[in-house]
Amino acid sequence: MALKRTAAATFGAILAMGSLVAPALAQTQTHFDADQTKEIETIVRDYLVSHPEVLLEAINALEAKRAAEAVASQKTAITENAAAIFSTPEGTALGNPQGDVTVVEFFDYNCGYCKNALSDMDALLKADSNIRFVLKEIPVLGPQSTQASRVSLAFRMLKPEAYGDFHRKLLASRGTADEARAIAVAADFGVDAEALKAAMASPEVAADIAKDMEVAEALGVNGTPSYVIEDTVLPGAVGIDNLKTAIANVRSCGSATC
Repeated sequence: MALKRTAAATFGAILAMGSLVAPALAQTQTHFDADQTKEIETIVRDYLVSHPEVLLEAINALEAKRAAEAVASQKTAITENAAAIFSTPEGTALGNPQGDVTVVEFFDYNCGYCKNALSDMDALLKADSNIRFVLKEIPVLGPQSTQASRVSLAFRMLKPEAYGDFHRKLLASRGTADEARAIAVAADFGVDAEALKAAMASPEVAADIAKDMEVAEALGVNGTPSYVIEDTVLPGAVGIDNLKTAIANVRSCGSATC
């Protein structure tokens, strides 16, 4: 739906081209008088009416240009924020900590698409022993998600070696993930509520969430899940086949999009 609105707005802008192009030309050629300018406007308008396919070509070209600019902007943002994107505390990288390709996933514990994508992560790690998988928590779905992330990051501080399993269990749990639910899951791994609450109060937890949210904004990530592989942002639950393709591309040409 958003795409259709964008196209409609673009189409409307191009329809005005007939009245804008000629004056612009007139400004560059000061010898055009008022009658000549009006004649040029009429010629341009008549041409566009007679050849409406030109408008569609212009729309497609504009959309392609905007898409290319967005990709270029994201690549720049990845380069500028590489340390924050690809880093994670020692012991908390899933898969192979020394893997040759790093997959970064931005997620929210209450995101239904993230829950569905959990199986993609596990299947990928099972199929490829040379993947390093980094999780970035961006609680975009409200206060309960923020609560769950605060518990999760506190758990990561206290028991980093079990962070991956904790993540899987909390993300796969039914119902809303909030502080109470996350603490209950942590208890299954032998971490008690008091220790968690003390860790949750540390400035590092709030700083981690703020940092990952800031990085997501810089990348133009506005939904979960979203992935970063090498130099490319892959928005949405793209599926394991697309993840595998991007990884193979990195190994082949050094970019997720060869």
